[in-house]
Order: sequence, then structure tokens, then C-alpha cells
Amino acid sequence: MLDSVTEPPKTKPKKVSVRTGKRYRPSRIEDHYDVIVVGSGMGGLTTAALLSKLGKKVCVLEQHYTAGGYTHAYENSGYEWDVGVHYIGEVHKPYSTLRRVFDVVSENRLKWAEMDSVYDRIILGEKSYDFVTGTEQFTEQLIEYFPDEEKAIRDYVALIRKISKLTPRFFAGQAMPPTLAKLYNLIRPALVPGEFFKTSRQVLEALTSNQELISVLTGQWGDYGQVPADCAFLMHALIAKHYLAGGAYPVGGSSEIARTIIPTIQAAGGEVFTYAKVDKVLEESKRAIGVQMEDGTVIKADQIVSNIGLMATANHLLPDWAGKAMGKGQWPDTIKHSSAHLCIYAGFKGTAEELGLDTTNLWVYPDGNHEANVDAYLNDKDQPFPLVYISFPSTKDPDWENRYPGKTTVEMVTVADHEWFSQWENTTWSQRGADYEEMKEKMSQRLLETLFKHRPQLRDALDFYELSTPLSTRWFQHNEKGEIYGLDHFVDRFKQPYLHPVTPLKGFYLTGADVMTAGVGGALMSGVMTASAMQGLKGKKIINLLKNHKSTAIA
Repeated sequence: MLDSVTEPPKTKPKKVSVRTGKRYRPSRIEDHYDVIVVGSGMGGLTTAALLSKLGKKVCVLEQHYTAGGYTHAYENSGYEWDVGVHYIGEVHKPYSTLRRVFDVVSENRLKWAEMDSVYDRIILGEKSYDFVTGTEQFTEQLIEYFPDEEKAIRDYVALIRKISKLTPRFFAGQAMPPTLAKLYNLIRPALVPGEFFKTSRQVLEALTSNQELISVLTGQWGDYGQVPADCAFLMHALIAKHYLAGGAYPVGGSSEIARTIIPTIQAAGGEVFTYAKVDKVLEESKRAIGVQMEDGTVIKADQIVSNIGLMATANHLLPDWAGKAMGKGQWPDTIKHSSAHLCIYAGFKGTAEELGLDTTNLWVYPDGNHEANVDAYLNDKDQPFPLVYISFPSTKDPDWENRYPGKTTVEMVTVADHEWFSQWENTTWSQRGADYEEMKEKMSQRLLETLFKHRPQLRDALDFYELSTPLSTRWFQHNEKGEIYGLDHFVDRFKQPYLHPVTPLKGFYLTGADVMTAGVGGALMSGVMTASAMQGLKGKKIINLLKNHKSTAIA
């Protein structure tokens, strides 16, 4: 779902801590590592853990106060929220690929709790449509809503499953050296169906003329941040197929992801450092040899990985020649930053049972005109929200009551334009002024009213709320425009040769969502791809790690 970032906690619940990683000090750093990973998001941690399983000593450097990137958790006023892991598909199935990767990198420490059978509810105006766990159940429920569209619905489900199955073939070039990848991608259109190279709207309108059905089928577009007319059907199909088996949530909250992976890195002699801002990558003879920290400390390594996104990497870490070789200067015509967002973190007095809540996510739209609604809102922020995603994280976590008894949390997310906040661009967090706080409060009240319309019982139980803006995202994630999904998923994005784990700077690699696709699953698999690429001809070692690992049962 829409990823979000917030401020450090002002208060901390007793005996509860969601911070992970060791605070950076020059004295704690070794002179040389096998690998340095810049950024501790899902792609970075996965790459680091897989290489650690091969015996590499890996140093992960995270500029934030806690490790995990968009998988970290946030505390305030005695409550805790995830900032991006609103739900994940397939991981509650022990033999799914994603579950196997998570089990390998966490060495079976990470546990999952399955959500209720209705994992998503799409609300278009006054109508609602449930997405039900199980391929056949999902299909039959949609047919019940749209009895005249049975063929289109069955064709759609078959197609998203086909796209998902053939996605490894589509991304096969990512596992090849760049020169071979370019050749492979030239013949790729002959190896996969044409739907891989079309937008969601193009594909769906070829299946049905029923616009309401199309609006429902694309009702999860917030999971990747682009409306059907803009987004590659590939991205939509991967998300839709991802949740056919339902959703799951980490037991103990989203911070458990980093917390359970870090010991794998430490076991091989490595470490994950926080408050560790990298100033630049060092090179000799066009080979990466280490990094220089913001405080001037130099750390050497044989290989270096960036998990901070293509644009931020090329603009801020690399020498100019390397940035240009990675497309810098060509980007405006080929790729662009993804959407920014607003997110409310709200805390309520009472348990989920007392407040009558379940785990079902709500996707609230004014109607099914997704593109028109987004355009109207981005042109005038006082127009109705084109999307409000409502998640109930405390309800999804079976361990919640052990940590925060008698409390409940809710998150509400909508899209935003970074330019709305440009007048406060150079201000400091928590010191942006009364006009900024006034704007936040206005947006907060509008979002809260959306929640109370659909869950009126929560109005009197509200105890705390705080709004995160694109400036929050930029302040704490150090991205460029407050974007939350890295790069947008236009069809042409997947044709760019520089979105590859191997870069023109020898010994320097990319990982994260920009290498694959948005979301926790996309970033996780990018870590697999990058770790394999770093092994060169021995890349099969990573595949063998995954193949030979024995996964555990669901918690």
C-alpha cells in the first residue's frame, strides 16, 4: 500500500521499542567490509542478508533513526503504527516464493498472521465490493456483483495469473550482464504476451466495456500510486494476483521485519548502522572502492550497493560521469518520480473488539472515475479526495494487545502534490510555522470525517492523530520529491536499460523498487536479483539458498 514516513516518537510506551539497528559512531566501523549497502529498506536488507548467508561481511548504512526503510514502525503518544507494511500477500503460504525469501533472510524468525477472508473492500460512492480470499471465491464474488460479466471476470483472473507466472521471463534481463540484458530486452516482446506492454485501462477495456467493473478491478491502484490510464498493466496484475490468496501482517508489527533480518547480517560479522548518512561513493579508475560519510569518515569495501533509488543515487552519491551513464539528463523524457501522499496516524481508546473493528482494508472513492477525480483534486486540493485508503494495523497484529493493551490504531492515506508544500521546502521539521500546521489540520479533519462516515463508532474514541505530509517523507527518507514508490510505473519505465542491478561503475550496484516494481514484494525480489548479479557466474548460489531452505508454518 501507499508507503508513508513520519516523525520520531515524542513519547515512548513503557517496555516497547520499535527502533532497530545500531547507532553509527566512527569508532564502531571497521576499516574494510566485503560489501557496503547504502539504505536499509527492504531491497537493501534482503541483499545484505542473502550475501551474509554466503559468508560476506556486510555493513548497512541507514541515515534514518531506525532501520527498515518503509517497513519501519513509528511511535507517538503511547501508540505504534506501521509506515508502509499495511498488508502483504502470499507470505502466509509457506511455499510461496515471497515467503521462502522472507524465511531465508530472517532465518525463520519472522512470523505472519493471516487477515480476515475479506482483505479489501472497494467503496465507490455508496456502493461497496468485497475482495475475498481464494481465487475461486474472489471470482464468484465478483460474478455475483456483475452477473452479466462472468466471461470478462474469468478472463481477467486467468490473465493476471498468466502475467504473474510469466513475470520472471519479463525480468530475466535483470539477472544478465547489462549488454546481454539489452539484447534480451530487444527480443522480449516475442517472449511474453502483449499485455506486458499496455496500460491497465487498455487491457481491461479490451476485456469489458463495463466501466464500473473496471473501476472495481482497479480499486487497489493506491498500492502502486497510478490510475489505470497511466500504469502499466504489469504492475496492476502483479498486485492483484499477489492478493488473490488474501493478505497477512507481521506478528509483532512491521518493525519485526528489520528486527528479524538484522541478526542474519550480524551473524556473518556485519552490522546495520542508523544515523549513518553517506556523503558520496569513492572511486578509483572507474571502480567503487568505498564511501565517505557525512562526518568525513571513509569506509572501504569490495562492493557497494545503493538502496536509495536511481535518481537519488545518481544525483547525490555518484561521480557525474556515472550518473550520466545511468540516464541522468535523459530522465524527464523516460521516467518520473512516483506520487506523494498524506497519511493520518490515529490512536483510539478501546480494543478492536470493543470498537467493532476487523482487519478489512477500506478503499474509499467518491465514484469510479479514477482518472478524472485525481486530475480534479491535483488541480484543486479542496476537491474531494480521489482515494482514501483506511487500514487497521493493530487489528491485524495478534501480538498488539500484549504491547498496547486497550488501544487501537488506524491509518488513512491519500495522494498529494509535493508542490502544495513548496513554500515550506527549506524549513525544519516541527518548525514549519502556524500556516503549515493550519493546512495540516484542515486536511486532517477532512480525512477523519471520511473515517467516521464509514466507522462512526470511532468518533468518540479518538485519542491522538498526526498527519504526515510529503515534507515529512522527504525529511526522513531523504528522497527528492516526497515520492513513496520510487519511480512511476509507466509502460516505458520497464524499457530503460539503466534500471538494472549492475551499473557502469564497476563494483557498484542498485537494489530496491526501482530495479523491479513497487511494494514490499517488489523490493524483496530486487534484493534477490541484486545479490545474484553481484555473484556473477556464481549467482546460482543465491537460488540454491532459496531452493534448499525449509520454511516454517504460519504463526
